[in-house]
Amino acid sequence: MKKRIFELGILLFCLVTTLSFGQAKKPTLMVVPSDAWCNKNGYMLTYDNQGIETKVPDYKRAVQENTDLLLVISTLNGLMAEREFPLKNLETVLKGLANDRGLNAVRTSRDTGASISESPIDQIIKTARADIILQLTWTINEMGPKKSVTYNLQGLDSYTYKQVATATGTGAQSFSTELPVLLEEAVRDNMEDFTYTLQEHFDDMFENGREVSLQILTWDDWDGDLDDLSFEIEDWLDANTVEGRFSTTDVTESYALFEQVRMPLFNERGRALAARNFFRGLSKMLADDYQTPNKLATEGLGKVTLILGGK
Repeated sequence: MKKRIFELGILLFCLVTTLSFGQAKKPTLMVVPSDAWCNKNGYMLTYDNQGIETKVPDYKRAVQENTDLLLVISTLNGLMAEREFPLKNLETVLKGLANDRGLNAVRTSRDTGASISESPIDQIIKTARADIILQLTWTINEMGPKKSVTYNLQGLDSYTYKQVATATGTGAQSFSTELPVLLEEAVRDNMEDFTYTLQEHFDDMFENGREVSLQILTWDDWDGDLDDLSFEIEDWLDANTVEGRFSTTDVTESYALFEQVRMPLFNERGRALAARNFFRGLSKMLADDYQTPNKLATEGLGKVTLILGGK
């Protein structure tokens, strides 16, 4: 009897463990063409950014004009969906941005020569709330009647743009003329290792927090000393980051930089937490407890700037 109870206990443990792994939360992904692909195929916006000619990808025109791109994104989305990764579709996100006039602001900046505060990919990521961006480049090789595809697939953390996974290769030569078929055949062999690395990175974020950075500046007329105030800021970071993880990179009386700040992925309600919302608590603490008015600004998703001394 005891033996049977023991065996049932082992069976139940295995079942619970299996279910736990099967229900593990996966990162949300979004596939975009690389800057190199956009530049090669003529899908770039050029504008004068304070005297510097700057190019940014024109994703909207690319998805509207290039059917191969839509087929490639659909193929890669399908491969990731097979592995149960949540996906955000680039074309759908762009339509949402167009409705909000997000991309029109970029084109206006190009025409007037004014600088822009964030790039199109920053706008897209903010709207999509994707954890990882899959940046894809591909070329078609022709050898007589046969064709093959060479590809480079990069998984980029959407908050830091650090590369967290990569897969490259060239598929076998084939008589197939359909790009999606050639790409799927080329990518599929490396997909298991690639998705495993993506999941490993997300699991690390889930356990140890998402990496962001905090820059603190001061207005010229602020009469405080950031060097002194930095100790209170470090105390706040120690209390609110995951396991107190952050690095103090630089501190002067008017400037401070904190990197590798590990903030939680989710708030107490289980909702995805943005860096801006995370540092709002610090902004409020400085204003209320130390009578230091401040302005909070963001650059992309993972870099926050606090300017002390006023709004």
